[in-house]
Amino acid sequence: QVQLVESGGGSVQAGGSLRLSCAASGFTVNSKFMGWFRQAPGKEREAVATISSGGGSTYYADSVKGRFTISQDSAKNTVYLQMNSLKPEDTAMYYCAAKTQGVYCSVMRPVCFGYWGQGTQVTVSS
Repeated sequence: QVQLVESGGGSVQAGGSLRLSCAASGFTVNSKFMGWFRQAPGKEREAVATISSGGGSTYYADSVKGRFTISQDSAKNTVYLQMNSLKPEDTAMYYCAAKTQGVYCSVMRPVCFGYWGQGTQVTVSS
């Protein structure tokens, strides 16, 4: 049974840092494209960062480039999102997901990811 469990969210002041973790079970994280997405109230879910199977390639939304880093630890079967220089506009529910659609489905489109965690809240105050 596939399961994704996020942790590490919380409240932080602008300029601070958080590291989100996504523990996977039922499959190995280095066998699938993995991603972090976020959704703020009243907004659509958007891709934050994704990492290829095996971790060789990473992709970021323009809004987080240079501030966020996605990585994976195969031994722990966990994907991470290191978030630095946080801004109030980063406030959202953050979700971990595994890509289930084929290569012609974009690595930055939520609809291409079929396995999702329950989310972890990140709140950044100014």
